[in-house]
Amino acid sequence: MVYVGTPPRAGRNGGKCRAYIDPALPIGREPADKEGKGLDYWPNYSSIPPVSRATYLKWLADGRNDPAFNVGYMFLYFYGLERRFLVENPESDEKQEILDEAERLSQLYQDNYSAQKYLQDFIEFGKVVSNSPALRNPTFNNRGYELPASLKVAVGAIVAGSGKLDADWTLSWWYCHPESNVRTAAQRCEQEFRTLFRRKFQNRYPDGMKVRVPKKTLSLHYRAASGEFERTYTPRFKNDALPDISLLKRPVSAAQEIADEAMSELAKYSRFVGKNPEKRGTIEAFALLPKELRSTHRSGDVEALTAWLWGIVNAGGKVVAADLVERLENDRPDKISKRQLVDVEDALASLGFGIAPDSRYSLRTPKIDEPMILFQLPSEEIVRNEVSEAYRDGLLQVALGVFVAQADNKVDVSEKKSLLELVKGLPGLNARERLRMVANLMWLLAVPPDFALFRSKLKSASSENQRAIRNFVVSMVHADSVVHADEVRRVESIYRALGLPTQSVYSDLHARGGSDEPVVVQRAVAALPGDQIPEESSGNGLDAARIAAIRSDTSRVSAVLGAIFADGEEEAASETLETENDAGMGKTRRFDGLDVGHAAFVDELIQRVHWSEGEFAELAKRHNLLAAGCLETINEWAFERYDDALVEEYDGLELNKDIIRLLDGQIGGAV
Repeated sequence: MVYVGTPPRAGRNGGKCRAYIDPALPIGREPADKEGKGLDYWPNYSSIPPVSRATYLKWLADGRNDPAFNVGYMFLYFYGLERRFLVENPESDEKQEILDEAERLSQLYQDNYSAQKYLQDFIEFGKVVSNSPALRNPTFNNRGYELPASLKVAVGAIVAGSGKLDADWTLSWWYCHPESNVRTAAQRCEQEFRTLFRRKFQNRYPDGMKVRVPKKTLSLHYRAASGEFERTYTPRFKNDALPDISLLKRPVSAAQEIADEAMSELAKYSRFVGKNPEKRGTIEAFALLPKELRSTHRSGDVEALTAWLWGIVNAGGKVVAADLVERLENDRPDKISKRQLVDVEDALASLGFGIAPDSRYSLRTPKIDEPMILFQLPSEEIVRNEVSEAYRDGLLQVALGVFVAQADNKVDVSEKKSLLELVKGLPGLNARERLRMVANLMWLLAVPPDFALFRSKLKSASSENQRAIRNFVVSMVHADSVVHADEVRRVESIYRALGLPTQSVYSDLHARGGSDEPVVVQRAVAALPGDQIPEESSGNGLDAARIAAIRSDTSRVSAVLGAIFADGEEEAASETLETENDAGMGKTRRFDGLDVGHAAFVDELIQRVHWSEGEFAELAKRHNLLAAGCLETINEWAFERYDDALVEEYDGLELNKDIIRLLDGQIGGAV
């Protein structure tokens, strides 16, 4: 694939053809010009020094595959390829062989801009003029600064014909367009991105994207890398010149919108596999995939985990926290953090399962040896991180009900039914929240709540709120028609937290208890010989009037608890407003995207690189923030702004020094 002989005259100046190896010219004894010191910008075999000729022949003889040699030697060789293809016009088989060789050289010198430009221009022009079969396939790689000739021809023919582009040709056009914004997610996760783009395109354009036919026609021009000749070619479609789609903007803009949506949804997955490339295909990676991709990216590990989870759900849903984490992470932890639980919950949600308690809004995090409740999520999309205020209030209310019902260390059938009726009667919950609430009730029954969880909340109740809470807990005591001494003691503790005299418990219980007549617990039967153990009583059944009263109290106490929470939030808002006034607008701009409360928190947080979990929680408390929610908020903000987390959980909490430096660099310009 080289020219050997006396070089003919070529080019405008009639000089000797650059590519010809003239045997009459001397060569050096050693190929000692690997750096190409004897070559000029347009090398010519006839004019380079003997040592450079020897070096060029060495490069050829060794297979033309060593990019360590100066790229000028590759160009000497390439000048011959383009001359043979476009000037002498060989048979189609030889043309394809030359195109394949040019592709090989392009891969060999892919880091050299000049080589890429000239080789790709030749390949694109060559595919068009030879009507290569490659024209029928979209390309997703463009190293040049304008649309490839092959894409102009292929898309132009489609527009001139049906006028509708499918997803792949639209994606190809977008990939190759010089003004497209191709972010990291589309490059690092190329296959996942293409699949997601196709699905979103199909949803938006089920019949294809209609593209108007431009008036300008397409004409292709090629100037040889050797500078010795030029060629012009006008592609045709059904005897008419093809339309030139180069200047059309609307299809590319529409493709960019779809691509932006797909890249945003892949961002978390992209960051994960970027940091952990060996974990592609794992459960952690699967959990971060957009929902549309999960059905096509299920690995063997994911299938095995799903089967294990279904076994637990079918057996009642109870699973020890350590067992669940070990199954997901292949490592049994000594303790479990909130951040770790968030990852577990996200992984389970991606497989269609939920867990109670949910670390984002539960009353407390389960201990590593405690059971949790696994349940199937509805088939529709579950919105993570979002529950209503009614749900948060209702969760505390259910916990209060369980606290009273478990006073005697057991909850009988009638009490469980009353608690389920309580969940059914909670106002303001949607179907998904009610499903989660039932799971949380099951967890609270398995892991009794500690009164410390709600003592501080009860202290802030107003007199009107106190009455609603009193009515509710007294109704729960009467739910099974039996008043136990232990239940009374627990109600007393609630009254004390409300700041009420404990004597009020007895008057309230009597007032709500109805008749003073004795309640039949179990009818007497004739005794059989020997000592018999009576069967356990399930109470006197459910009283419809009592259930109605509980439901009525449920609505009132939900409003009460909501007001208590709202009071705390208003106090926090007032304090963050003062923080904003003190900090000035400079701090707001420095932490653009965070509310003033979280901005003040981060401003103090970045004064140190390492924090223990306790110190972090204490700092959050001083700023009237919840530590877990605060950590998630600032890391999401950091990912959006810097494409990385600000805080990593490692031997406590470690701050990202690179982000701190970027934040510190904004102080001077922000104030």
